[in-house]
Amino acid sequence: MSSFGQKIKTVGPGALVAAAFIGPGTVTTCTVSGASYGYTMLWCLLFATFATIFFQEMASRIGIVTQKGLGENIRDRVKPKWLMWVAAILVVLAIFVGNVAYETGNITGGILGITAVFTDLNIIPIVIVLAILAFILLMIGSYKIVERILTAIVVFMGVVFLVTAFASGPDWLAVLKGLFTPHLPSNDATGLLTAIGLIGTTIVPYNLFLHASGAAERFKDPEQVSDARFDTVLSIGLGGIISMAILICAAANIYGTGIEVANGKDMAMALSPILGDWATWMIGLGLLAAGFSSMLTAPLSAAYAVNGVLGWKKTIKDIRFKAVWMIVLLCGAIMAVALGKSPTQLILVAQGANAILLPIMAFFVLYCANGKDLGKFKNHIFANVVGVIVILVTLFICWRNMSAFITSLMALITGA
Repeated sequence: MSSFGQKIKTVGPGALVAAAFIGPGTVTTCTVSGASYGYTMLWCLLFATFATIFFQEMASRIGIVTQKGLGENIRDRVKPKWLMWVAAILVVLAIFVGNVAYETGNITGGILGITAVFTDLNIIPIVIVLAILAFILLMIGSYKIVERILTAIVVFMGVVFLVTAFASGPDWLAVLKGLFTPHLPSNDATGLLTAIGLIGTTIVPYNLFLHASGAAERFKDPEQVSDARFDTVLSIGLGGIISMAILICAAANIYGTGIEVANGKDMAMALSPILGDWATWMIGLGLLAAGFSSMLTAPLSAAYAVNGVLGWKKTIKDIRFKAVWMIVLLCGAIMAVALGKSPTQLILVAQGANAILLPIMAFFVLYCANGKDLGKFKNHIFANVVGVIVILVTLFICWRNMSAFITSLMALITGA
Protein backbone atom coordinates (compact mmCIF):
# COMPACT_ATOMS: atom_id res chain seq x y z
CA MET A 1 0.00 0.00 0.00
CA SER A 2 1.60 3.28 -1.12
CA SER A 3 1.57 6.36 1.10
CA PHE A 4 -0.30 9.51 0.05
CA GLY A 5 2.97 11.16 -0.96
CA GLN A 6 3.93 8.17 -3.10
CA LYS A 7 0.51 8.17 -4.75
CA ILE A 8 0.88 11.84 -5.65
CA LYS A 9 4.22 11.07 -7.33
CA THR A 10 2.58 8.41 -9.52
CA VAL A 11 -0.07 10.80 -10.88
CA GLY A 12 0.33 10.88 -14.65
CA PRO A 13 -1.85 8.79 -16.98
CA GLY A 14 -5.06 10.14 -15.41
CA ALA A 15 -3.75 13.69 -15.62
CA LEU A 16 -3.04 13.17 -19.32
CA VAL A 17 -6.62 12.02 -19.85
CA ALA A 18 -7.97 15.03 -17.94
CA ALA A 19 -5.81 17.38 -19.99
CA ALA A 20 -7.03 15.65 -23.15
CA PHE A 21 -10.74 16.14 -22.42
CA ILE A 22 -10.35 19.75 -21.23
CA GLY A 23 -9.87 20.87 -24.81
CA PRO A 24 -11.59 23.43 -27.04
CA GLY A 25 -14.66 21.20 -27.19
CA THR A 26 -15.04 21.37 -23.42
CA VAL A 27 -14.57 25.15 -23.27
CA THR A 28 -16.98 25.69 -26.18
CA THR A 29 -19.67 23.19 -25.19
CA CYS A 30 -19.70 24.21 -21.51
CA THR A 31 -19.80 27.90 -22.42
CA VAL A 32 -22.64 27.44 -24.92
CA SER A 33 -24.55 25.31 -22.40
CA GLY A 34 -24.23 27.85 -19.58
CA ALA A 35 -24.98 30.81 -21.84
CA SER A 36 -28.05 29.17 -23.39
CA TYR A 37 -29.54 27.11 -20.56
CA GLY A 38 -28.12 28.51 -17.33
CA TYR A 39 -27.27 25.90 -14.72
CA THR A 40 -29.79 23.27 -15.90
CA MET A 41 -27.21 21.10 -17.74
CA LEU A 42 -24.80 20.70 -14.82
CA TRP A 43 -26.18 17.22 -14.13
CA CYS A 44 -24.78 16.10 -17.52
CA LEU A 45 -21.28 17.03 -16.38
CA LEU A 46 -21.73 15.40 -12.98
CA PHE A 47 -22.93 12.17 -14.60
CA ALA A 48 -20.18 12.33 -17.24
CA THR A 49 -17.43 12.89 -14.63
CA PHE A 50 -18.46 9.88 -12.54
CA ALA A 51 -18.94 7.73 -15.66
CA THR A 52 -15.51 8.78 -16.94
CA ILE A 53 -13.86 7.86 -13.63
CA PHE A 54 -15.46 4.38 -13.67
CA PHE A 55 -14.59 3.54 -17.27
CA GLN A 56 -11.12 5.09 -17.26
CA GLU A 57 -10.35 3.15 -14.07
CA MET A 58 -11.38 -0.06 -15.85
CA ALA A 59 -9.20 0.82 -18.86
CA SER A 60 -6.15 1.57 -16.70
CA ARG A 61 -6.65 -1.62 -14.65
CA ILE A 62 -6.83 -3.70 -17.84
CA GLY A 63 -3.63 -2.08 -19.12
CA ILE A 64 -1.70 -2.58 -15.87
CA VAL A 65 -2.63 -6.22 -15.26
CA THR A 66 -2.20 -7.38 -18.88
CA GLN A 67 0.59 -4.93 -19.82
CA LYS A 68 -1.24 -4.47 -23.10
CA GLY A 69 -3.29 -1.70 -24.65
CA LEU A 70 -7.08 -1.84 -24.93
CA GLY A 71 -6.91 -2.62 -28.64
CA GLU A 72 -4.77 -5.71 -28.04
CA ASN A 73 -7.09 -6.83 -25.25
CA ILE A 74 -10.14 -6.61 -27.49
CA ARG A 75 -8.29 -8.56 -30.17
CA ASP A 76 -7.18 -11.26 -27.71
CA ARG A 77 -10.45 -11.69 -25.80
CA VAL A 78 -13.22 -11.65 -28.41
CA LYS A 79 -13.91 -15.17 -29.68
CA PRO A 80 -14.55 -16.73 -32.22
CA LYS A 81 -12.30 -15.22 -34.86
CA TRP A 82 -15.09 -13.91 -37.09
CA LEU A 83 -16.60 -12.08 -34.11
CA MET A 84 -13.18 -10.66 -33.27
CA TRP A 85 -12.98 -9.17 -36.77
CA VAL A 86 -16.48 -7.73 -36.43
CA ALA A 87 -15.38 -6.16 -33.14
CA ALA A 88 -12.15 -4.90 -34.73
CA ILE A 89 -14.06 -3.28 -37.60
CA LEU A 90 -16.47 -1.62 -35.14
CA VAL A 91 -13.57 -0.30 -33.05
CA VAL A 92 -11.64 0.96 -36.08
CA LEU A 93 -14.71 2.72 -37.50
CA ALA A 94 -15.74 4.18 -34.14
CA ILE A 95 -12.25 5.37 -33.19
CA PHE A 96 -11.43 6.58 -36.69
CA VAL A 97 -14.70 8.45 -37.25
CA GLY A 98 -14.69 9.76 -33.69
CA ASN A 99 -11.09 10.98 -33.85
CA VAL A 100 -11.62 12.69 -37.20
CA ALA A 101 -14.60 14.51 -35.66
CA TYR A 102 -12.51 15.35 -32.60
CA GLU A 103 -9.58 16.50 -34.71
CA THR A 104 -11.93 18.77 -36.64
CA GLY A 105 -13.10 20.24 -33.35
CA ASN A 106 -9.49 20.61 -32.15
CA ILE A 107 -8.42 22.52 -35.25
CA THR A 108 -11.59 24.62 -35.09
CA GLY A 109 -10.82 25.39 -31.45
CA GLY A 110 -7.40 26.68 -32.47
CA ILE A 111 -9.05 28.83 -35.14
CA LEU A 112 -11.51 30.19 -32.57
CA GLY A 113 -8.63 31.12 -30.30
CA ILE A 114 -6.70 33.02 -32.99
CA THR A 115 -9.75 34.79 -34.45
CA ALA A 116 -10.91 35.83 -30.99
CA VAL A 117 -7.94 38.22 -30.92
CA PHE A 118 -7.32 38.75 -34.64
CA THR A 119 -10.84 38.91 -36.05
CA ASP A 120 -10.11 39.58 -39.73
CA LEU A 121 -7.91 36.56 -40.49
CA ASN A 122 -8.94 34.01 -43.12
CA ILE A 123 -9.36 30.54 -41.63
CA ILE A 124 -7.70 28.61 -44.51
CA PRO A 125 -4.13 29.89 -43.87
CA ILE A 126 -4.65 29.30 -40.12
CA VAL A 127 -5.65 25.68 -40.73
CA ILE A 128 -2.70 25.11 -43.07
CA VAL A 129 -0.18 26.56 -40.59
CA LEU A 130 -1.62 24.60 -37.63
CA ALA A 131 -1.74 21.35 -39.63
CA ILE A 132 1.86 21.76 -40.89
CA LEU A 133 3.15 22.49 -37.37
CA ALA A 134 1.32 19.45 -35.98
CA PHE A 135 2.62 17.28 -38.84
CA ILE A 136 6.23 18.36 -38.23
CA LEU A 137 6.05 17.81 -34.47
CA LEU A 138 4.44 14.38 -34.90
CA MET A 139 7.05 13.35 -37.47
CA ILE A 140 10.09 14.38 -35.43
CA GLY A 141 8.59 13.24 -32.10
CA SER A 142 9.40 16.41 -30.11
CA TYR A 143 5.75 17.26 -29.56
CA LYS A 144 5.98 16.29 -25.85
CA ILE A 145 7.76 19.50 -24.85
CA VAL A 146 5.25 21.62 -26.72
CA GLU A 147 2.38 19.62 -25.27
CA ARG A 148 3.61 20.22 -21.71
CA ILE A 149 3.80 23.96 -22.28
CA LEU A 150 0.36 24.13 -23.89
CA THR A 151 -1.18 21.87 -21.23
CA ALA A 152 0.22 24.20 -18.56
CA ILE A 153 -1.56 27.11 -20.28
CA VAL A 154 -4.83 25.14 -20.38
CA VAL A 155 -4.47 24.27 -16.67
CA PHE A 156 -3.84 27.94 -15.91
CA MET A 157 -7.01 28.85 -17.78
CA GLY A 158 -8.86 26.21 -15.74
CA VAL A 159 -7.70 27.88 -12.52
CA VAL A 160 -8.92 31.22 -13.89
CA PHE A 161 -12.36 29.71 -14.57
CA LEU A 162 -12.51 28.28 -11.05
CA VAL A 163 -11.68 31.66 -9.48
CA THR A 164 -14.11 33.47 -11.80
CA ALA A 165 -16.90 30.99 -10.99
CA PHE A 166 -16.78 31.96 -7.32
CA ALA A 167 -16.19 35.66 -8.03
CA SER A 168 -19.21 35.84 -10.34
CA GLY A 169 -21.62 35.25 -7.45
CA PRO A 170 -23.67 32.45 -9.05
CA ASP A 171 -27.05 31.34 -7.72
CA TRP A 172 -25.81 28.39 -5.66
CA LEU A 173 -29.31 26.98 -5.14
CA ALA A 174 -29.74 26.90 -8.93
CA VAL A 175 -26.31 25.26 -9.18
CA LEU A 176 -27.36 22.49 -6.76
CA LYS A 177 -30.65 22.02 -8.61
CA GLY A 178 -28.81 21.81 -11.94
CA LEU A 179 -26.41 19.22 -10.54
CA PHE A 180 -29.01 16.85 -9.10
CA THR A 181 -32.13 17.37 -11.26
CA PRO A 182 -31.76 15.67 -14.66
CA HIS A 183 -33.48 17.69 -17.37
CA LEU A 184 -33.43 17.55 -21.17
CA PRO A 185 -35.02 20.22 -23.40
CA SER A 186 -38.09 18.56 -24.90
CA ASN A 187 -38.49 20.45 -28.18
CA ASP A 188 -35.08 22.04 -28.63
CA ALA A 189 -32.74 20.28 -31.08
CA THR A 190 -29.79 22.48 -30.09
CA GLY A 191 -30.47 21.81 -26.41
CA LEU A 192 -30.42 18.04 -26.94
CA LEU A 193 -27.21 18.32 -28.95
CA THR A 194 -25.67 20.45 -26.18
CA ALA A 195 -26.63 17.89 -23.52
CA ILE A 196 -25.05 15.00 -25.37
CA GLY A 197 -22.11 17.24 -26.28
CA LEU A 198 -21.38 17.78 -22.57
CA ILE A 199 -21.19 14.01 -22.15
CA GLY A 200 -19.24 13.52 -25.37
CA THR A 201 -16.65 16.12 -24.41
CA THR A 202 -15.95 14.38 -21.07
CA ILE A 203 -16.27 10.62 -21.72
CA VAL A 204 -14.01 10.50 -24.77
CA PRO A 205 -13.79 7.08 -26.51
CA TYR A 206 -10.15 7.42 -27.61
CA ASN A 207 -9.10 8.34 -24.06
CA LEU A 208 -9.94 4.78 -22.99
CA PHE A 209 -7.23 3.49 -25.33
CA LEU A 210 -4.85 6.28 -24.32
CA HIS A 211 -5.30 5.52 -20.60
CA ALA A 212 -4.83 1.76 -20.93
CA SER A 213 -1.54 2.19 -22.81
CA GLY A 214 -0.32 5.01 -20.56
CA ALA A 215 -1.08 3.05 -17.37
CA ALA A 216 0.68 -0.05 -18.76
CA GLU A 217 3.82 2.03 -19.33
CA ARG A 218 3.72 3.80 -15.95
CA PHE A 219 2.71 0.88 -13.68
CA LYS A 220 4.44 -2.48 -14.12
CA ASP A 221 3.16 -4.24 -10.98
CA PRO A 222 -0.54 -5.27 -10.77
CA GLU A 223 -0.46 -4.33 -7.08
CA GLN A 224 -0.11 -0.71 -8.22
CA VAL A 225 -3.72 -0.72 -9.42
CA SER A 226 -4.69 1.22 -6.27
CA ASP A 227 -2.15 3.94 -7.16
CA ALA A 228 -3.56 4.14 -10.67
CA ARG A 229 -7.08 4.35 -9.23
CA PHE A 230 -6.02 7.29 -7.03
CA ASP A 231 -4.53 9.00 -10.10
CA THR A 232 -7.76 8.47 -12.05
CA VAL A 233 -10.13 9.74 -9.34
CA LEU A 234 -8.00 12.79 -8.49
CA SER A 235 -7.17 13.87 -12.03
CA ILE A 236 -10.52 13.28 -13.70
CA GLY A 237 -12.42 14.59 -10.67
CA LEU A 238 -10.52 17.88 -10.91
CA GLY A 239 -11.10 17.94 -14.66
CA GLY A 240 -14.84 17.57 -14.11
CA ILE A 241 -14.84 20.40 -11.56
CA ILE A 242 -13.07 22.69 -14.05
CA SER A 243 -15.68 21.82 -16.71
CA MET A 244 -18.45 22.68 -14.26
CA ALA A 245 -16.71 25.97 -13.42
CA ILE A 246 -16.67 26.92 -17.12
CA LEU A 247 -20.42 26.29 -17.37
CA ILE A 248 -21.11 28.22 -14.14
CA CYS A 249 -19.08 31.21 -15.40
CA ALA A 250 -21.11 31.33 -18.61
CA ALA A 251 -24.40 30.88 -16.76
CA ALA A 252 -23.60 33.65 -14.28
CA ASN A 253 -22.26 36.17 -16.80
CA ILE A 254 -23.91 35.45 -20.18
CA TYR A 255 -27.21 33.61 -19.55
CA GLY A 256 -30.18 35.96 -19.86
CA THR A 257 -28.26 38.66 -21.76
CA GLY A 258 -29.65 37.55 -25.13
CA ILE A 259 -26.15 36.96 -26.51
CA GLU A 260 -25.73 33.83 -28.63
CA VAL A 261 -22.22 32.39 -28.26
CA ALA A 262 -20.78 32.13 -31.76
CA ASN A 263 -17.08 32.93 -31.36
CA GLY A 264 -14.22 33.39 -28.93
CA LYS A 265 -15.11 37.01 -28.18
CA ASP A 266 -18.55 35.90 -26.98
CA MET A 267 -16.92 33.24 -24.77
CA ALA A 268 -14.67 35.89 -23.23
CA MET A 269 -17.70 37.45 -21.53
CA ALA A 270 -17.70 34.51 -19.11
CA LEU A 271 -14.33 35.69 -17.76
CA SER A 272 -14.93 39.45 -17.90
CA PRO A 273 -15.67 39.93 -14.15
CA ILE A 274 -12.08 38.98 -13.28
CA LEU A 275 -10.02 39.75 -16.37
CA GLY A 276 -11.91 42.62 -18.02
CA ASP A 277 -10.32 43.48 -21.37
CA TRP A 278 -7.78 40.68 -20.91
CA ALA A 279 -10.57 38.07 -21.04
CA THR A 280 -10.46 37.91 -24.84
CA TRP A 281 -6.71 37.24 -24.81
CA MET A 282 -7.10 34.55 -22.15
CA ILE A 283 -9.88 32.75 -24.05
CA GLY A 284 -7.94 33.09 -27.29
CA LEU A 285 -4.72 31.70 -25.79
CA GLY A 286 -6.57 28.92 -23.97
CA LEU A 287 -8.53 27.79 -27.02
CA LEU A 288 -5.40 27.85 -29.18
CA ALA A 289 -3.41 25.88 -26.57
CA ALA A 290 -6.21 23.37 -25.97
CA GLY A 291 -6.83 22.91 -29.68
CA PHE A 292 -3.20 22.54 -30.73
CA SER A 293 -2.19 20.19 -27.93
CA SER A 294 -5.20 17.98 -28.72
CA MET A 295 -4.29 18.14 -32.43
CA LEU A 296 -1.21 16.13 -31.44
CA THR A 297 -2.76 13.61 -29.03
CA ALA A 298 -5.89 12.73 -31.02
CA PRO A 299 -4.12 11.37 -34.15
CA LEU A 300 -1.60 9.47 -32.01
CA SER A 301 -4.38 7.92 -29.91
CA ALA A 302 -6.18 6.81 -33.07
CA ALA A 303 -2.96 5.22 -34.37
CA TYR A 304 -2.39 3.31 -31.11
CA ALA A 305 -6.00 2.09 -31.02
CA VAL A 306 -6.24 1.04 -34.68
CA ASN A 307 -2.80 -0.61 -34.77
CA GLY A 308 -3.50 -2.43 -31.51
CA VAL A 309 -6.84 -3.91 -32.48
CA LEU A 310 -5.57 -4.92 -35.94
CA GLY A 311 -2.41 -6.50 -34.51
CA TRP A 312 -0.02 -4.13 -36.28
CA LYS A 313 3.18 -2.74 -34.82
CA LYS A 314 2.64 0.11 -32.37
CA THR A 315 5.96 1.85 -32.88
CA ILE A 316 5.81 5.47 -34.01
CA LYS A 317 8.26 4.70 -36.83
CA ASP A 318 6.01 2.02 -38.37
CA ILE A 319 4.60 3.19 -41.72
CA ARG A 320 1.07 1.97 -40.91
CA PHE A 321 1.17 3.80 -37.58
CA LYS A 322 2.17 7.00 -39.39
CA ALA A 323 -0.48 6.47 -42.06
CA VAL A 324 -3.30 6.38 -39.49
CA TRP A 325 -2.36 9.63 -37.74
CA MET A 326 -1.67 11.37 -41.05
CA ILE A 327 -5.14 10.49 -42.37
CA VAL A 328 -6.81 11.69 -39.14
CA LEU A 329 -4.88 14.97 -39.24
CA LEU A 330 -5.59 15.53 -42.94
CA CYS A 331 -9.31 14.73 -42.68
CA GLY A 332 -9.64 16.99 -39.65
CA ALA A 333 -7.98 19.87 -41.50
CA ILE A 334 -10.17 19.42 -44.59
CA MET A 335 -13.38 19.30 -42.54
CA ALA A 336 -12.33 22.33 -40.49
CA VAL A 337 -11.94 24.34 -43.72
CA ALA A 338 -15.15 22.99 -45.29
CA LEU A 339 -17.33 23.45 -42.22
CA GLY A 340 -15.48 26.16 -40.32
CA LYS A 341 -17.99 28.95 -41.01
CA SER A 342 -19.98 27.85 -37.94
CA PRO A 343 -17.20 27.01 -35.45
CA THR A 344 -19.21 26.62 -32.24
CA GLN A 345 -21.89 24.55 -34.01
CA LEU A 346 -19.19 22.39 -35.62
CA ILE A 347 -17.61 21.66 -32.23
CA LEU A 348 -21.02 20.74 -30.77
CA VAL A 349 -21.66 18.34 -33.66
CA ALA A 350 -18.18 16.80 -33.20
CA GLN A 351 -18.86 16.18 -29.50
CA GLY A 352 -22.26 14.71 -30.38
CA ALA A 353 -20.67 12.30 -32.86
CA ASN A 354 -18.25 11.04 -30.22
CA ALA A 355 -21.01 10.60 -27.65
CA ILE A 356 -23.04 8.51 -30.12
CA LEU A 357 -20.00 6.22 -30.58
CA LEU A 358 -19.37 6.03 -26.82
CA PRO A 359 -21.67 3.06 -25.94
CA ILE A 360 -19.74 0.83 -28.38
CA MET A 361 -16.40 1.56 -26.72
CA ALA A 362 -17.88 1.38 -23.22
CA PHE A 363 -19.24 -2.11 -23.95
CA PHE A 364 -15.80 -3.39 -25.04
CA VAL A 365 -14.12 -1.94 -21.93
CA LEU A 366 -16.73 -3.58 -19.70
CA TYR A 367 -16.26 -6.88 -21.54
CA CYS A 368 -12.46 -6.82 -21.21
CA ALA A 369 -12.61 -5.80 -17.53
CA ASN A 370 -14.44 -9.06 -16.77
CA GLY A 371 -11.72 -11.30 -18.22
CA LYS A 372 -11.00 -14.32 -16.01
CA ASP A 373 -7.26 -13.89 -16.45
CA LEU A 374 -7.45 -10.60 -14.54
CA GLY A 375 -7.99 -12.68 -11.41
CA LYS A 376 -8.72 -10.56 -8.34
CA PHE A 377 -8.44 -7.43 -10.50
CA LYS A 378 -11.42 -8.21 -12.71
CA ASN A 379 -14.63 -6.23 -12.24
CA HIS A 380 -16.70 -6.75 -9.10
CA ILE A 381 -20.49 -6.65 -9.21
CA PHE A 382 -20.68 -2.95 -8.28
CA ALA A 383 -18.45 -1.88 -11.19
CA ASN A 384 -20.50 -4.03 -13.58
CA VAL A 385 -23.80 -2.58 -12.37
CA VAL A 386 -22.49 0.98 -12.72
CA GLY A 387 -21.03 0.15 -16.14
CA VAL A 388 -24.33 -1.24 -17.42
CA ILE A 389 -26.25 1.78 -16.06
CA VAL A 390 -23.85 4.19 -17.79
CA ILE A 391 -24.16 2.32 -21.09
CA LEU A 392 -27.97 2.31 -20.85
CA VAL A 393 -28.09 6.04 -20.02
CA THR A 394 -25.78 6.92 -22.92
CA LEU A 395 -27.86 4.74 -25.26
CA PHE A 396 -31.05 6.51 -24.14
CA ILE A 397 -29.54 9.97 -24.58
CA CYS A 398 -28.14 8.98 -27.99
CA TRP A 399 -31.56 7.72 -29.05
CA ARG A 400 -33.19 10.96 -27.88
CA ASN A 401 -30.51 12.97 -29.62
CA MET A 402 -30.23 11.12 -32.93
CA SER A 403 -32.72 13.19 -34.91
CA ALA A 404 -31.36 16.43 -33.41
CA PHE A 405 -27.81 15.36 -34.28
CA ILE A 406 -28.73 14.54 -37.90
CA THR A 407 -30.66 17.82 -38.24
CA SER A 408 -27.73 19.85 -36.86
CA LEU A 409 -25.23 17.98 -39.05
CA MET A 410 -27.27 18.58 -42.20
CA ALA A 411 -27.72 22.25 -41.30
CA LEU A 412 -23.97 22.55 -40.77
CA ILE A 413 -23.17 20.88 -44.10
CA THR A 414 -25.74 22.87 -46.12
CA GLY A 415 -24.99 26.12 -44.31
CA ALA A 416 -28.64 26.59 -43.38
